[in-house]
Amino acid sequence: MPYASVTDLVLNPIVEAATEFISSAGLPAVFVLMTLESACLPVPSEAIMLFAGFAVSKGELTLAGIVIAGVMGNLVGSWIGYAIGYYGRTDLLERHRLFHVSQERLQQAEGWFERYGDATVFFSRMLPIVRTFVSVPAGVARMPLVRFSVLTTLGSIPWVLALALLGQSVGDNWASWRHNLGYLDYVVAAAILAAIGWWLLKRRNDAAPA
Repeated sequence: MPYASVTDLVLNPIVEAATEFISSAGLPAVFVLMTLESACLPVPSEAIMLFAGFAVSKGELTLAGIVIAGVMGNLVGSWIGYAIGYYGRTDLLERHRLFHVSQERLQQAEGWFERYGDATVFFSRMLPIVRTFVSVPAGVARMPLVRFSVLTTLGSIPWVLALALLGQSVGDNWASWRHNLGYLDYVVAAAILAAIGWWLLKRRNDAAPA
C-alpha cells in the first residue's frame, strides 16, 4: 500500500538504528529509546519492544528486564513531555498566544483534566500516537505530577508487556508484525483528525452570533 511505503521510508532508518542500538547495548538501549519515544520523538515503540522481545526469544535479554526498561523509559520520557507543557504554558499559550488559547480556555482544560484526566492519561498510554503526546496537555493543565506519574506507569505496563510478549512469540517475524501494527496508526490518526474537526466546528458554532 502507498501509505505504508511512505511511512516505511521515514521510519525504516530509525528502526534500523534502534535495533542496532539494542543489539549492541541491550537494556540501556531499550530504556533510552523508549524515553525518546515517550518524549514525543518519532521512535516507534512497536519496533523497540517487538525487537526486544525477539532478543528475549534468542536468550539475549530477559522479559522482565525489557519490560522494566520499557516502562521506566516511558515514565522518564513522559516527564519531559509534561515539563514542556507545564513550563512552556506561559510562553506559548498565555504570553505570546501562539495557539490563541485564552485564560478561559486554559481553565476549561484544567477543569476537564480534573474530571477526566485520570482515565485519559491511563488509557492513552495504550493507544498509538496518542500515548506519545498526552503528557504535554497534562502538563499544560497542571495535573499533579505524582498522580500523572502513577497513571503513566500503570498505563504503560499493558502496552509494553503486550509488545514484548508478542515479539518473543513471533521471533524472526517481528518486523512483519511491526509493519502490520503500523496500520493502527492510521485508524488512530483518522480518529484524532475527526475529533479535531468536530471541536473546531463546535467552537465555530459556539462563537457564531445567535
